[in-house]
Amino acid sequence: MVTSTMWKHAEKIMKAAGAALIAGAALSGCGQDNTPRTEAAQTQQRDPLSATFYVYDTVATIKIYDEKATEQNMDEIRDLLGKIDLELSRTNPDSDLYKVNAAAGKDAIKVSQGTFDVVKLALRYAKDTDGLLDPSIGPLINLWDIGHENAKVPDRNRLEAARRLTDYRKVELDEAARTIKLEEPGMILDLGSIGKGYAADRVSAYLRDRGLNSALINLGGSSIITVGGKPGGADWNVGLQDPDKSRGSQLGTIKVNNETIDSSGVYERYFMQDGVRYHHILDPRTGYPTQNGLMSLTIVSDEATDADALSTAAFVMGLEDGMAYIEKQPGVEAFFVTEDNRIHATSGLKDRINLTSDLYRLAD
Repeated sequence: MVTSTMWKHAEKIMKAAGAALIAGAALSGCGQDNTPRTEAAQTQQRDPLSATFYVYDTVATIKIYDEKATEQNMDEIRDLLGKIDLELSRTNPDSDLYKVNAAAGKDAIKVSQGTFDVVKLALRYAKDTDGLLDPSIGPLINLWDIGHENAKVPDRNRLEAARRLTDYRKVELDEAARTIKLEEPGMILDLGSIGKGYAADRVSAYLRDRGLNSALINLGGSSIITVGGKPGGADWNVGLQDPDKSRGSQLGTIKVNNETIDSSGVYERYFMQDGVRYHHILDPRTGYPTQNGLMSLTIVSDEATDADALSTAAFVMGLEDGMAYIEKQPGVEAFFVTEDNRIHATSGLKDRINLTSDLYRLAD
């Protein structure tokens, strides 16, 4: 059985939901727990099988509403996530990614097919976004250390050195040998922009393969993945976090079925220095957190990996370029919240957002 210090099977219990359903699951910051809120249901609903894991500093809760679900399913999901950890963790010395980073500038490292495929996908996103979503951004992430104690604006020379090391074009893949090599010493791959989404898609595929067709995967509140609809087929009603309010306050709701919602924003992880907010969404072009008038961005997509990656990429692009980019992506919609409290939604999403806050309005 696979074990992991990163993925912990923290809880495995049958929760008595009674006459309750998941509703208003407020999307909020990555890396923090925000379990979906519940309210009274109009019809009786079976108790979900629920388990909580720990991934990428995020509490991940999986609830399966299908009556066929068993404890063995949760055990197998735990093992699946443990296997992914042994491939993609930056901090686990036994993982593929750790070994690739440790050999930067020296050796090509043979990796599992899963690791190879995820890095290849990350590089595809990087090329498609002209490097705005760059998996080699690890040196900048380490330097800023946002979300940890004593984070501060880095020295300019160190920042420039880290920025020069951030270059996806210096990641070498050998398909035949199934190896990955980082060309420069000090380069660091960081798959935080797609890792959680990839793991969620793997869990979703596991559930569907076993005929479990009603489930929720909640990744710290920042990502809600719905497998099917509620028992009986109705849509899930998901609350959308107000980016300028405390956790749990919402600006509206949206109905989803067999879709993923992923939200990124300046309210998630940040520190204040000299009256300036420095948040965790870094622009690889400058090495600094983005400053483009956006407060948050929410992606609605068919695949969790796409949602995870594109919520970061489009945020860095900014409103105009981000909107244009998302409009071109099949199976992907988005809405952007700007500092003037306006909501800019892509064409396929405008009519799906139900605003519940008077502080916000849809832009024309």
